[in-house]
Amino acid sequence: MDHPRSAAACRGFTLVEVLVAITIMSMLALLSWRALEGMTRTQTFTQQRADELLRLQAALGQWSADLDAVVETGEVTALDFNGQVLRLTRRDSTEIGLHSPGLRVVAWARHDGRAVTDGSSATTSARWMRWQSPPITRRDQLARAWQRAADWGQGSTRGTGNSPDGGTDSEIALLPIDQWQLFYHRGETWGNPQSSVGTESTGGVVTEQTQMPNGVRLILNLSAGQSLRGELVRDWVRPALQAGLP
Repeated sequence: MDHPRSAAACRGFTLVEVLVAITIMSMLALLSWRALEGMTRTQTFTQQRADELLRLQAALGQWSADLDAVVETGEVTALDFNGQVLRLTRRDSTEIGLHSPGLRVVAWARHDGRAVTDGSSATTSARWMRWQSPPITRRDQLARAWQRAADWGQGSTRGTGNSPDGGTDSEIALLPIDQWQLFYHRGETWGNPQSSVGTESTGGVVTEQTQMPNGVRLILNLSAGQSLRGELVRDWVRPALQAGLP
């Protein structure tokens, strides 16, 4: 008497039930895939933003370090900006105590569409770049390095590679930018670095000491197409600045 009931209990799924189950499983798999894809995109964007932020911090840190280490030689202007390239003379970063390998000439500029290496790959986009000479110990070396920095700022490749005075001139591409601007703080206001306003000492004479500004304002317009973009402003104040000094 129990035989018909056992046969019904052993009955399998119908085709409709199987199709419904497959449809539900497919939808769950699709939703899971989209969730994973979204998490991957978010992770990629977050990593890209973190990398760009670290690169930006490193570039601005080097910028401040160069300005902090500026040395006046009496041979060339310690800080010179012609509207395209900023040149400066600074202490060597390895200088400690009584040991000094010499001075270095450093230049900052925006190079447009030049094939350079940014540390990981070659790029031809417009980049904010830094150049430096090998250590310098003589006046003639300083004069030649100063001119090579100017040539490099104009886009020449003669300012890279082996230096005629020994050592190697080096450059590094830092940030993709559309343009950059500098302003000097002299006297009571920010102004054009090429202006002589605020550089006059007593008697109206411009001296090397008064040419060094109290502060430098950097304005970078970061290129579009990256997670960090738009205008960035960074102010630097001369470490030895004291009240009452020009």
